[in-house]
Amino acid sequence: MTRLNLRTAPRLRRAQRGVVLFISLIVLVAMSLAGIALMRSVDSGVMIAGNLAFKQGTTLAADSGIEAARTALNTLAAGTGTPLWTSVPASAYYASLPATEPDFTGTDSAKTAYAWTTTNNSVSVAGIAGVTDVRYVIHRMCAATGDPAATTCVRGTTTSSSTSSQTVRDAAGAANFTVSSAQYYRITTRVIGPRNTKSFVEVIVN
Repeated sequence: MTRLNLRTAPRLRRAQRGVVLFISLIVLVAMSLAGIALMRSVDSGVMIAGNLAFKQGTTLAADSGIEAARTALNTLAAGTGTPLWTSVPASAYYASLPATEPDFTGTDSAKTAYAWTTTNNSVSVAGIAGVTDVRYVIHRMCAATGDPAATTCVRGTTTSSSTSSQTVRDAAGAANFTVSSAQYYRITTRVIGPRNTKSFVEVIVN
């Protein structure tokens, strides 16, 4: 049977003083680090959600640029003797595709960056908060300018005429409807929104 020496008990108590404080400090530091990590995670989630909202807003604003480009295309077609056979750089219209495709987004160092400074391609957008700039550029889907019958162009049919039509048929060969084989044009739109958010939208019209 072991007997406790009463003379050593106070000495043991003195040796244990401060241990609880040390452990408490370690727990406090761990909890502080966990709280900071949680706050950073929440902040990152909020920032990502905000950026997605900004991106969505700029994409919606691109519709205004597309409609403005389509209107400009109709205006150019009505005001020229030969329908859109020649380029009008001042109106951001080009009657052929570029020999070397430029970098519209400004993110490809291997390509020449496209200059979004053409005179008449800026679109005024109202009602979309934070959108600061909307611009477009139009390319006719042809290898060269001039008469589309004399160059290679993207069409809905293989005929060389830009005003002919083709009949769409079903599997049994019955005619369903007739469509025009008009020229195709590519509209590229750039939108700058809040926090310098940028969206690029391309559509093909005819």
